[in-house]
Amino acid sequence: MFATLAVAPISIALHYLDVLPDTWEFVLSAVALIPLAWLIGEATEHAAEHTGPGIGGFLNATFGNAPELIIALIAVHQGLTEVVRGSLTGSVVSNLLLVLGASLVAGGKGQLDRYSSFLAFGLLGFATVMFLFPAIPGWEGDPDRDSLAKLAVPVSIVLLIVYVAVTWYSLRRHARLHVASDEAIQAWSLRASIGALLLATVTTALVAEILVGSLEVFSERVGLTEFFVAAVIVAIVGNAAEHGGAVVVAYRGKIALAGEIALSSAAQVAVFLIPAVALLSWLIDPLALSFRPVEIAALGASVLFTAAVLFNGHSSRLKGAVLLAGYVVVVIAFFLAGDR
Repeated sequence: MFATLAVAPISIALHYLDVLPDTWEFVLSAVALIPLAWLIGEATEHAAEHTGPGIGGFLNATFGNAPELIIALIAVHQGLTEVVRGSLTGSVVSNLLLVLGASLVAGGKGQLDRYSSFLAFGLLGFATVMFLFPAIPGWEGDPDRDSLAKLAVPVSIVLLIVYVAVTWYSLRRHARLHVASDEAIQAWSLRASIGALLLATVTTALVAEILVGSLEVFSERVGLTEFFVAAVIVAIVGNAAEHGGAVVVAYRGKIALAGEIALSSAAQVAVFLIPAVALLSWLIDPLALSFRPVEIAALGASVLFTAAVLFNGHSSRLKGAVLLAGYVVVVIAFFLAGDR
């Protein structure tokens, strides 16, 4: 995997040499983000070996979502508000249906942490309801008007407060239940871990700028809407670390860990990343959380559907296939929705 990191500097060099058309720049930068996301995930895991679960969790929240956060803020700067909202909602849905579904197919029968799972579903349901307040007024008129951007501020603050409170409680619970693994990784030094995080984050910012800058041309050339590209392709690429990690650990028989990765990542995007982007956007260009009806419907339906499938806490390949089928339905809905 380390060899694939070379794709990032190659894509950056080719961009500044201006030798590739925008369509190929989009494809190459999207591919480059996948190993960068893996490196960020790997470095946070090694850093957590030195800092303990509390700070390790904070590092994972901060750096694990770095690709999505950077992509969103660059898109805000370029005025691509539909791309921002689409990539964020698409990220939540892909974690719930695509990542979790693929993990269950790879892992087969197992037991999920039912309490932790439904805590994540509760957070996701709460976030979906809160998003209705700035979203519904945006279904008529200009969805990016100032009044909607201002309405997003209190909603974001409430979600962040809930995120901090629940994360604190969840970390304390997991610390009490934690049993040290006999397969503990040979950790990098803390200095090496932090250095890798900073280098990967800076490189991600450069690659993400190329990705967002070429998105409009790519979507036009391949005949797809910007919303579809953002909600499906960009969302999957931005979540590459979680996607690969969850499927790999599930294949190794660690179903509970795979479920934790997918569900925690979905909840984290909904109650941490989306409000963080909304608040940070005030430093650039205020972003309204005026999600479209198809986005709210996809969020709500995905949460209810996944919770129903996993109600008894048991996993199976059939349940994974059902979740994947649900993701196909959402992708078709995003395709038919078109741009606003």
